[in-house]
Amino acid sequence: MANIVQFENVGLRYGTGTETLSDVSFTLSSGAFYFLTGTSGAGKTSLLKLLYLAQRPTRGGIRLFGEDAVTLPRARLPGFRRRIGVVFQDFRLVPHLSAYDNIALPLRVSGVAESDIDAPVREMLAWVGLDQRIDAKPPTLSGGEQQRVAIARAVIGRPEILVADEPTGNVDPDMAERLLHLFDSLNRLGTTVVVATHDFHLLGRIPDAHMMRLDKGRLLDPTGSLRFPPPGEAA
Repeated sequence: MANIVQFENVGLRYGTGTETLSDVSFTLSSGAFYFLTGTSGAGKTSLLKLLYLAQRPTRGGIRLFGEDAVTLPRARLPGFRRRIGVVFQDFRLVPHLSAYDNIALPLRVSGVAESDIDAPVREMLAWVGLDQRIDAKPPTLSGGEQQRVAIARAVIGRPEILVADEPTGNVDPDMAERLLHLFDSLNRLGTTVVVATHDFHLLGRIPDAHMMRLDKGRLLDPTGSLRFPPPGEAA
């Protein structure tokens, strides 16, 4: 598989403090599934911000979709970001919009004609099991329902990469399994998926997943080659 992301000796520093990420190097293959693990404060969220272009590195090189992302002109950032879906831990839904309108938002922002929005939005609602909650607004939805709306919104544009930051942190174990199944289904359609989590119970649920471990801003398994056995088998 071709590489869709490449980090080379990346460092990230906020202000004048110590580096949050140091000498991070790895590649992500197109169509693969990755878990990014590490304790709280290890640097997972910072690494994801670099991946979805919310932050630029202090040093080092990053290539996305075969192009230099560090020197990418600001005018081209929106186009790149549309190729990357992001699921935030705190959902970031628009509270006064319905589930339907939250999911439709990326298409409307991209200028998709209203006549071409209804069918894909309803398809996404059905895919995440919320076709009966089409008019519900976020404050009336459970945490798991809000997360499913957030996932549908992230993937409505058929991104080439999906980045999820602790997506199961606010839901019960049964819902965590369901959300992971959605990510797996998307991955099987060809999207590269990166899930940051500290929930080690989930790691073996995707037998073909690769794992990357962060510790104090350093990547312990830069090759991403460690694979997990199927659930129930010894590690």
